[in-house]
Amino acid sequence: MKYKDYYEVLGVKRDATESEIKSAYRKLARKYHPDVNKTKDAEQKFKDINEAYEVLSDKTKRQRYDNLGANWQDGANFTPPPGFENFGFGGGQNIHFENMGGFSDFFSSLFGDLMGAGAASSRRTKSSQGGFGTGGFNFQDFGSGFEQQSAATSRHAKKVDLDIKQTLNVTAKDLFDKKPLSVNFKVMEKCPYCDGHGYCPHCNGTGIISEQKHVNVKLPTGVVQGQKIRLKGEGKVSQSGQKGDLYFTINIKDKTYSVDGDALTREVEITPSQAVFGCNKSVETLHGCVNVKIPPETSSGTLRLKNMGLPKKDGNFGDLMVKIKVVVPKNLSPEQKDLYKKLSELENK
Repeated sequence: MKYKDYYEVLGVKRDATESEIKSAYRKLARKYHPDVNKTKDAEQKFKDINEAYEVLSDKTKRQRYDNLGANWQDGANFTPPPGFENFGFGGGQNIHFENMGGFSDFFSSLFGDLMGAGAASSRRTKSSQGGFGTGGFNFQDFGSGFEQQSAATSRHAKKVDLDIKQTLNVTAKDLFDKKPLSVNFKVMEKCPYCDGHGYCPHCNGTGIISEQKHVNVKLPTGVVQGQKIRLKGEGKVSQSGQKGDLYFTINIKDKTYSVDGDALTREVEITPSQAVFGCNKSVETLHGCVNVKIPPETSSGTLRLKNMGLPKKDGNFGDLMVKIKVVVPKNLSPEQKDLYKKLSELENK
């Protein structure tokens, strides 16, 4: 049989790195793919390229191939060296061309024992158009114009996740209002055309594509921290037009209110004198400003304002808890300091 120089097929040196071999393979596979190249010898070249890549990209096969040593006889008839006899067609392995996914006799004679029928069929399928093995070739690497025709590959292809998952930060006011939220966000993902390798025009060579999305989100009444909201059909869109869903995880983030279900809590500050004598305090709520009466000699505690919280599913509202906090005024005048000093003296008698 005829010896094949796999390094020459890929146009690389014998000490080429894995990266160099992979790069050379991709360029040649794209150039000679039968769906692109309609010349007479394109299909055979494509087979040779895949066969060469199958060997040189696998450490075990490449080492066996390199061990031929003096048998590198470019263009000459090839006879397996000592130690390889058991891998030939007559050595009891009963390996046939069709079982090797379209590889040559030369390949089968060297690697038949490494490519059992089960392993071969799991790694390769024949094209319904050409009948050649794909080896390490990925049709999606070369854009949306290529579709693999193998029914077996389609059945076992990895399912593409078209769903988008985002965190949606909302305030107490967002939960209170009835109007939908206008949400803008950016989705970044591995380029599906080059599988993230960054050599196609769709991602401008970055391997990543980004998309700015805008949706209107109507929050359901009674939504709570960590709840997920699904927007059907607002996810990614596959090349075949299939749409995924958009999932928002609610994160309640508010500077004024603590949220617990439909109940709200907020702090209201009063001065020491207001705590002693009591006062009327104007408190802003989601329902508007209300006048809260702070009783005399209030040091701490919580006041409940009924129906001043968030909407309930039954149409009512939760409560607002007003947490009293006594604070010492800053930038006291000399007169105020003098009064506090006299009060301290009286308290220490």
